[in-house]
Amino acid sequence: MFRFTLRAQLAPISSNGLRSFSASAPFLSATKSRGLDPRWLSLIKRRIGKCMMFGLKPDQVDEGAQILSQLAKEWRELIAGSEGFLTEAKRRSLFRHGVVWGHVNNVTYVRYAETARVNWTRNIGTHFDPENKKEWHNMVGSTGIGLILKSIKVDYKFPMTSPDKITVYQRLIPDPVGHLSSQSAFQLEVMILSEARQRPSARCFEDIVLYDYKKNRKTVDLPPFVLDQFNVIWKDQQQEKQKWRQRITDIENRVRTLEVESWDRSDAVEDNGSA
Repeated sequence: MFRFTLRAQLAPISSNGLRSFSASAPFLSATKSRGLDPRWLSLIKRRIGKCMMFGLKPDQVDEGAQILSQLAKEWRELIAGSEGFLTEAKRRSLFRHGVVWGHVNNVTYVRYAETARVNWTRNIGTHFDPENKKEWHNMVGSTGIGLILKSIKVDYKFPMTSPDKITVYQRLIPDPVGHLSSQSAFQLEVMILSEARQRPSARCFEDIVLYDYKKNRKTVDLPPFVLDQFNVIWKDQQQEKQKWRQRITDIENRVRTLEVESWDRSDAVEDNGSA
């Protein structure tokens, strides 16, 4: 698994009295479709805190506060959207769902994924393909063409305990568009976000088969209405990824500017103090 490293530090003052700047951003690899370093959110907040410590002008303090406000509002989208998960209200499968008391058993994550998959399917029919709403809703039952989970793999990131809430998103994998034109199965990646820790607590990878209960066999191909919606979802996933990766770039640039300005201000204070 590819991971990102984020550093922002002051180098020692050199013999010429200048302080060099060293930073590396958590940008996404050109070869891997993975999102942020799980620690990105806490690290970016820590960087802003260091800027405050070095000293900022009132307008710079306002800028730092605006960035923190944006992070508080958009952290789910920044984490999930930057990987291509669709995060709008009509797409998300579970939102701030309460975690029961105690330690979350490993099997519970599979149940979260199952509930989310049902909601994901019903959301498509309710909000995006009302002409085939009945067919989409029937997929979570056994009266016609339905979804059967062939296999599921769960990657646990950290032990989650209550009190906490989870938000769950899905994305179709793999990309690009068109690879499912003659298949009867598809794959979903599921991200289970911990609201308390503000990062993924688990990822699930589901292999799903479409089964015709009337004929007692899996379908030969994906029904046209399903394939049409999957094509839309793939396109939207790419747009979501570009949108939120650009947002991350913008935030990084703003924080880096604050860092440089705060360090320059710190140097000026040091110079005045030594004069």
